[in-house]
Amino acid sequence: MNIRVLTLGHLAENCYLVENSGCVVIIDPGFEPEAVLRAAGERKIEAILLTHGHFDHVGAVEALAEKCGCPVWMHQADYSPGLHPMREALYPLADWPREVMLCEEGDSISAAGLRFQVLETPGHTWGSVCYRCGSALFSGDTLFAGSCGRTDLPGGSPEAMRRSLARLRELPGDCTVYPGHGDATTLARERQENPYF
Repeated sequence: MNIRVLTLGHLAENCYLVENSGCVVIIDPGFEPEAVLRAAGERKIEAILLTHGHFDHVGAVEALAEKCGCPVWMHQADYSPGLHPMREALYPLADWPREVMLCEEGDSISAAGLRFQVLETPGHTWGSVCYRCGSALFSGDTLFAGSCGRTDLPGGSPEAMRRSLARLRELPGDCTVYPGHGDATTLARERQENPYF
């Protein structure tokens, strides 16, 4: 497994390309679909995984899914028009790919010969999730190096964020954390240095 990060857009959002066996899984393509496609090259894009539904993490989804025809995975709470706290900040849901798969706690998503475990971590949004794949944790805007995601936007909750961070802190062992913004870190380092932990 090889993990490549593209920092894209005016909000410097991290889009990840997880490569394995000549295929790729894209996590949080927020901007610049052409740049993501160039980075993928000849590799088959097997899936797009979204950690949450804010515009800076989903902005390139429609173009990428239309181009490659792959399924898009996200949590129900950040997709349903009846529940979505930031619906106006998203691209219109009617324009999204028809192949949207809804995930929840405990799901295991198989793509590119890899398995991504879904961990529900609300707090930044109602439907925020992290994806764990081996020793890698893709934390979206839940956990950053030395910090955590903001909770003052619609759908955010300080109480839920505290519970989610406590859950991540108690995960067994160590892993590399790949956040939605900023540098990668490790759970071991965050347990020692992150005041929000």
